[in-house]
Amino acid sequence: MREAVGLKEIVKRGRARRDLPRRVADLEADVLELRRHNLRLAEIVDVVTELVVPLSSRDQDKIEAAIEKFNESL
Repeated sequence: MREAVGLKEIVKRGRARRDLPRRVADLEADVLELRRHNLRLAEIVDVVTELVVPLSSRDQDKIEAAIEKFNESL
């Protein structure tokens, strides 16, 4: 058997349902922002990797190319 629900609880549930589309839209926007940050982080990791390998081999041409590629990505 169901419990009796008071008027305050009914109103509270109604507000929560009305707020749901806005809350979902906010969460979707947050997820999209996190995806953009993750993509940017992956790009930076790629650039750092491209820099570290030439630095270890002291290949100045590759170092300059990697720095230029990074600057263009900004």
